[in-house]
Amino acid sequence: MIVDCHVHLNDYHSDARLPTGEHLRVLREQMERHGLDHCMVLTSYRVNQDRPSVQALRELLKGDERLHMVEGLGVTADEPVDWEGVGARLREGVTRGLKIYPGYEHVYPTDALFEPAYALAARYKVPVMVHTGDTYAPQGKLKYAHPLHVDDVAVDHPDVQFVICHLGNPWFRDTAEIVYKNDNVSADISGLVLEEFTAPLERIMREELEELILYTGEPDSILYGTDWPLVRMGPYLRFVEQLSLEPEHRAMLMGKNAARLFRLPQLAPRNAAAKADAPTA
Repeated sequence: MIVDCHVHLNDYHSDARLPTGEHLRVLREQMERHGLDHCMVLTSYRVNQDRPSVQALRELLKGDERLHMVEGLGVTADEPVDWEGVGARLREGVTRGLKIYPGYEHVYPTDALFEPAYALAARYKVPVMVHTGDTYAPQGKLKYAHPLHVDDVAVDHPDVQFVICHLGNPWFRDTAEIVYKNDNVSADISGLVLEEFTAPLERIMREELEELILYTGEPDSILYGTDWPLVRMGPYLRFVEQLSLEPEHRAMLMGKNAARLFRLPQLAPRNAAAKADAPTA
């Protein structure tokens, strides 16, 4: 099983805008090509012509048992969060997780603005994904996105499962300690590069990830994710293939951990249309 716990349908290239439906078509093609069983599709903290709304994404994903929505929350947006609507979608099972964006939004994860999200996550037993580390947008402020802040909310909300996105890059050691210390914290490996790895950077990231897994113990709290379309799926799969992992540990990282955390349905196995080393995005 392969579960990519971190993909988007946002358009990040304003010079060649594509409709969300076209991004969805490409995503499905990539899933077939690389043999992905499930993808968690994250909405943004804001809605505009390049970032689809929760309602739009819900309609696009309706009936697809392999694509699941994680609802991004913009707590500093002009339009207040419709917490009643968020709760309704969680209750219906339409939303399988929540995502907050400290750094992009200039608030800490400990801010009271996020408390309704944590209460809903506890009630409906869904994880809260937390942006940490470097921000794609230069307007982001890194002090809000340090992974150490996740320790605070994990301690204060022991009944909520948190996911440190992007391994807290570049604060890998801090992420390792937080995951090791807190049973209710996982981390995903998404977004470690843009597009694809260069040889020196791939070596550095592989060493950092292997050290993090060694520090935390068995990789039962590490999730596979890419951050597609900001990265290419093929190179990311090759990156993981080169990690020094036992087969059972690789299976945990690639899908079992995410399937458990997001309570994904068991589906019939599928065969990859091409190998992960296919020279496509």
